[in-house]
Amino acid sequence: MRLVCVYRDNQDYSRTVSEWLEDFRRRTGHEIEVIDPDTAPGFCEAYDIVEYPTIMALGERGEVRASWRGRNLPLINEVSFYAI
Repeated sequence: MRLVCVYRDNQDYSRTVSEWLEDFRRRTGHEIEVIDPDTAPGFCEAYDIVEYPTIMALGERGEVRASWRGRNLPLINEVSFYAI
């Protein structure tokens, strides 16, 4: 399973997201791939990502298994289920 977080750095929500990602890594031992929407517009277009931050769990073939959008970040337990 691939976990991806799409967000822009240097935004008012950036510190919250980076702290959440670090807490996730510390608590689960798994990393979440970070994608900047400005450097990967094709990825954002393919998955119709228009709201940041967006966290997604992608299956083996790239299908979306779960996604969380907006500033209300999910609980770490909700996302860690997909970090198999």
